[in-house]
Amino acid sequence: MNHHIHLKVNTDLAASSQVLSWFELINQPPIPDKQIWWQCQTLLIEGFANIVEHAHKNLPIETPIEIEVLRLDKQIEIRIWSQGEPFNLEQQLRETSTLEENDQERGRGLKIMSTIADNLSYEPTADNRYCLFISKCY
Repeated sequence: MNHHIHLKVNTDLAASSQVLSWFELINQPPIPDKQIWWQCQTLLIEGFANIVEHAHKNLPIETPIEIEVLRLDKQIEIRIWSQGEPFNLEQQLRETSTLEENDQERGRGLKIMSTIADNLSYEPTADNRYCLFISKCY
């Protein structure tokens, strides 16, 4: 089974509910393990929020964020394309406190994502954007 969906939204946290409701399209037939589905939703919305709040923080709200989701036989792959300044995901993860030690309200999203994702990367693309890649097996 390969199922593929694509969405483009503005750089606006208010689009979060639209993003989550669009994401429901990929859950047909439903993933049997509800916890895995909840983790996939968490990965998507944390990734989206990070792009809005960090990668696009100095860009106009009209700046598009493209999201693509691919559901394979035993895995969901999420790609979120952003524009903006370079960002070293691996370095940031090394420098961020563990979840247990981080009582800040901010800065926990990347650690949460790295904990529940099977694969997490943020790489430059040929078209001068960045792609946040997240995969979760089920």
